[in-house]
Amino acid sequence: MKSKLLMTMAASILALSAMAGCSSNPTRTQIGTGVGAVVGGVAGNVLLGGPLATIGGAAAGALIGNEVGKKR
Repeated sequence: MKSKLLMTMAASILALSAMAGCSSNPTRTQIGTGVGAVVGGVAGNVLLGGPLATIGGAAAGALIGNEVGKKR
């Protein structure tokens, strides 16, 4: 279980790093989307386990993070 979580976190950090290299000044909406996707993906994997839960959690987190980023 720990190795699964560590692999998910490592992949999330790698994806976030790749997104950070694409733009010098991301908007709050972009930051909210990225952070939401990472947190949602990790939460989905921890709570339900499996790739489908990770993807679903990342998608839900990205949507929520996008909306939160728009409102600030």
